[in-house]
Amino acid sequence: MKRIINGIAASKGIVIAKAYKLEELNLDVKTVEYTTLENEKILIEDVFMKTIEQLEEIYKVALKKLGEEEASVFEAHKAIVQDPELKAQVKQKIEESTPVAKALEEVTDSFVTMFESMDDEYFRARAADIKDVRKRLLANALGLTIPSLAEIKDQVIVIAEDLTPSETSQLDTNFTLGFITNIGGRTSHAAIMARSMEIPAVVGTGEIMEVSSGDMIILNAITGEIIINPTNEDIDIANLELQKFNEEKEMLLKYKESESISKDGHHVELVANIGTPNDLEGVIKNGAEGVGLYRTEFLYMDANELPSEEVQFDAYKKVLETMGEKPVVVRTLDIGGDKELPYLQFPEEMNPFLGYRAIRMCLDRDDIFRVQLRALLRASVFGNLKIMFPMIATLEEFRSAKKIVIEEKEKLKSEGLNVSDDIEIGIMVEIPSTAIMADTFAKEVDFFSIGTNDLIQYTMACDRMSEKVSYLYQPYNPAILRLVKNVVDAANKNNIWAGMCGEMASDPTAIKVLLGIGLHEFSMSASAILSSRKLISELNKEEISDRIDEILNFTTAEEVENFLNNM
Repeated sequence: MKRIINGIAASKGIVIAKAYKLEELNLDVKTVEYTTLENEKILIEDVFMKTIEQLEEIYKVALKKLGEEEASVFEAHKAIVQDPELKAQVKQKIEESTPVAKALEEVTDSFVTMFESMDDEYFRARAADIKDVRKRLLANALGLTIPSLAEIKDQVIVIAEDLTPSETSQLDTNFTLGFITNIGGRTSHAAIMARSMEIPAVVGTGEIMEVSSGDMIILNAITGEIIINPTNEDIDIANLELQKFNEEKEMLLKYKESESISKDGHHVELVANIGTPNDLEGVIKNGAEGVGLYRTEFLYMDANELPSEEVQFDAYKKVLETMGEKPVVVRTLDIGGDKELPYLQFPEEMNPFLGYRAIRMCLDRDDIFRVQLRALLRASVFGNLKIMFPMIATLEEFRSAKKIVIEEKEKLKSEGLNVSDDIEIGIMVEIPSTAIMADTFAKEVDFFSIGTNDLIQYTMACDRMSEKVSYLYQPYNPAILRLVKNVVDAANKNNIWAGMCGEMASDPTAIKVLLGIGLHEFSMSASAILSSRKLISELNKEEISDRIDEILNFTTAEEVENFLNNM
């Protein structure tokens, strides 16, 4: 019987094939019994050693198939297994008469829970790394063999509750034409790898595991629609859509070397958001004009302790050297609230998202802040660095942060180290008070970058992760657009530039109004660059600008969206 399921389109494409359902291993540890302390200690050493050997082998395969960027995730998995704290916590439980398998489950579950409770989608997705490692550790502890997707020899669409990075890396694109998962988001490792491997993928369906192996499926990873047991007519339509998709994909390549210019000759910059130096391949592949947001917190999240000045310097240097003269906007440590570090203590707060986080934490713990700034300043001579402070609420905060930059710059020079004298220092505008006071900030900052993800939820007083109030998360609300315009107007008046690094920057509907408002820079995921550049080339900036007052005077987000979609 025909059935339609919808999910999140994570990696674009359209495929038609039979389902291959990946059944979950039975990793139930309830019946596992404790033997002796000596035996349990021997077992834990064997489990960790075997897991490391498996990850090393997977890394070699992934390196050959996917390249260094995507294979690096397995180096990270290996680092998790080698983390002394992980084994120490497991051993402690063993000494309390807990069997190895149960101890592993309890310890790794605590790490997974911590990551999954975070608000930021990227960090929640990192829980998949812990789950992948946990699955392998438990399987080895229970003497089970994890099924190998590399052994698939028929053309299929893989169906799974979730796909771990190691499972995704095994996929042979000659036989696995696409995959669908019950859980996950666009920033999960499986989704990221799918885009790298150019495998169509839909995630977060919630009900795909009701499908059976052998069911015929149309996977539309453009719309997120999945048709189970389609009709011949459905298949004909899908084939036409696939042909159109391939033609458009080929056509977009001509925009790779183009500037981002509107139909009436107005130039903007389309730049990319990155989390690690490994993301640079996509930045270059898609013709980004720079990096508009380098989320440096990932350096801290992927470590077991505060990263040293040298570790940070190497990462920043790599990004700056790779981008050459193109701008690289580096956001200083944005941690706290939804992003905790297991090796740093954060206070218990009633509302951590409005509490001790980002620049507030950095100004309080300037010992951490100064190490990052030293690394950035040392790396500045290798490219076009711009430093950006997150979560700025007052002018005093900006002045204090900038003062520390100046102090560290002078210290480095006194040590005989070179530092660029051409570093712009700006702020993220993600707090309504800052957007309202943009004219005051613009007299002292070198640039603005509007972080709409937080600006929208703070302005509308809605938790964007809460389903009950998700209807209030409205990028097109006139209040949001008026704040954005206020920031851009202040930038123009004071001869500085204003960019945007929230999800709104790559929204095709929002791009129209943002271009009309006069936004100078749009920062987005690298994969959105070419389609956004094409859209901008088809828009007349002045025509939209002439109607901005009309747009801002609408009373609802729905009115704005309908107007923009009909332009």
